[in-house]
Amino acid sequence: MSCSSHREERTGAAGDPPRGADAIPRGHAAGNRERGSGTVLAAGLALVVMMALALLLLLAQSAVLAGRAATAADLAALAAADALRGVTDGEPCTAAAEVAARHGATVVSCIEGTGQSMEVRTELDERTVLGAATGRARAGPPP
Repeated sequence: MSCSSHREERTGAAGDPPRGADAIPRGHAAGNRERGSGTVLAAGLALVVMMALALLLLLAQSAVLAGRAATAADLAALAAADALRGVTDGEPCTAAAEVAARHGATVVSCIEGTGQSMEVRTELDERTVLGAATGRARAGPPP
């Protein structure tokens, strides 16, 4: 085999793409090195969107639990103030603890203020990754 015939096998006829070991497959031109990068970019973007949604759901859950803790504190403070004024029977802090327990919370502090007012702090029994939700309320006549 001569050199010229060998060259013809590799390059073929004029205008044909090269064949053999040096041939570059169709669609894989030297300037097309970024093939498949769109898939990687889409996967990365999907991951970022999923992480953002997970964070949003976590914050929404924390906001809901904070509202529940505030509601439990409000109702516990009202029950304690009613017991303090004699509207209902029982000790003020006991009444506050009972109401808070019905709302899934625990009374952290129960303090009698001036002028027949009560200040109650509660903490929800349910926790999130960000911690326990707490609430604080004061009930009684205006200060």
